[in-house]
This record gives sequence, C-alpha cells and structure tokens, in this order.
Amino acid sequence: MAKLSAKEIIDSIKEMTVLELKEVVDLMKEELGVDPSAVAVAAAPVAQEEEGPSSVDVVLASAGANKIAVIKLVRDITGLGLKEAKEIADNGGVVKEKASTDEANELKAKFEEAGATIELK
Repeated sequence: MAKLSAKEIIDSIKEMTVLELKEVVDLMKEELGVDPSAVAVAAAPVAQEEEGPSSVDVVLASAGANKIAVIKLVRDITGLGLKEAKEIADNGGVVKEKASTDEANELKAKFEEAGATIELK
C-alpha cells in the first residue's frame, strides 16, 4: 500500500459521513491505541494562541450621558469606593486588567448598555 500524504488523508476525511468518521476513530483506538479526541483537546490551547491575546485590559474611554450607572458598574467590578469609581468615570481608565476575552466582551456589553465607551487593549 502506498503511503498517503497528510493532505490526501484530510481530503478523504472531508468526503466521509459522520458515521464513517466514527468508524475511523474507533479503528484508531483499536489498532493504534490512539484516542483522537485527546489529541484535539491538547491542540486547542495552541489554536487560541494563534487567534489573539488570551487576556486584555478593559479601559473606560468615556462614561457617556448616564454617568451614575457607569459609576455603579465600575464599583461593582473593581470594588472601589464611590470617590475612586467617580474619578474613573470622569477621567477614564482601566476598569479590569488581564481579563479573559470572554469576560472583557461581557463587561464591554454591560458598559455599552449603560451608555459608556469601552476599549479593549
């Protein structure tokens, strides 16, 4: 049997149905003692690194018209007192450092709902 290249293997996998792929996975487990799902889990962090940074800073650029709601959000997220939260709302600044991208997007949505402008750096 001729040795197949990686590209040829992938091309043949693309043409398979889900049931055929399941049979391939089962055969890999039986014949080679390899669990392809374990390889996919191990490869996942590498894919995330290629997408972009795994953590970002959430920076308040502008509080907008509803400053009171923004001050409340800043206090809830940072645990700062009223004076410090008001200062961030007035002057802008970092609300959360090294937040995961998912958390940063959630925070951005909350602030934008309150009328603030947020930057993710």
